[in-house]
Amino acid sequence: MRRRPDPSEYFEYYRAYTGLVPDGDIVSILRAQFGDTASLLKDIPEEKAKFRYAPGKWTLKEVVLHTLDIEWVFTARALHFARAVPGALPGVEQDDMMVVANVDARPLPALLAEWRHLRQAGALFFEGLDAAGWGREGVASGRSFTVRSIAYIIAGHERHHVNVIRERYLP
Repeated sequence: MRRRPDPSEYFEYYRAYTGLVPDGDIVSILRAQFGDTASLLKDIPEEKAKFRYAPGKWTLKEVVLHTLDIEWVFTARALHFARAVPGALPGVEQDDMMVVANVDARPLPALLAEWRHLRQAGALFFEGLDAAGWGREGVASGRSFTVRSIAYIIAGHERHHVNVIRERYLP
């Protein structure tokens, strides 16, 4: 079922993300949300994409890549859990991922194209789940999640970072 997850379905830390997701069908939200994000970012010149709002902070392009990377991670987790693959999944460290990402070698439009395809595939995956698939649970980073909660975490994580981009990078 595509209902909003109960807070017991995910680690409390992610409530900040799930709370950013509006009411409605989560698959439709995932589809519409990326269109809004792509419209916001599509005309940003490469020099602006390399902007850091403070020393030690990520560039705008690094924020985009981080959001994309985490969507890959959570989409893979959703697949793993929905298909009832046994075993827990490890956590990921976002800063370690960024160190080896070589983001400067990738233009922002290429990142957006990859993200668009991932989001489209993810939406199709979620759309194809039956009620049992939405409710299946698994463990990642030592915490329990339902597949349903992961769809909301993906949407909320994107919304969080788009808000940061608007506030810190595109004032």
